[in-house]
Amino acid sequence: MFDSIDDWLIIAVVAGILFYGSSKIPQLARSLGRSVGEFKKGRLEVEREMKAEAASPPAAPGPSGPAH
Repeated sequence: MFDSIDDWLIIAVVAGILFYGSSKIPQLARSLGRSVGEFKKGRLEVEREMKAEAASPPAAPGPSGPAH
């Protein structure tokens, strides 16, 4: 009966309208869009930092063996 993601999406939209009312749906969608945008910005920043770290030369190895 609920085999595809489309079925669950329809149920979620109907539940959202019932719980929040039709006037709150645009605000909710706007907030969700902003959240997704912030997540993508953060992910890109982390990826840039990882690439910069990988491109930098490795640090000199420390002394081998236990330090006393």
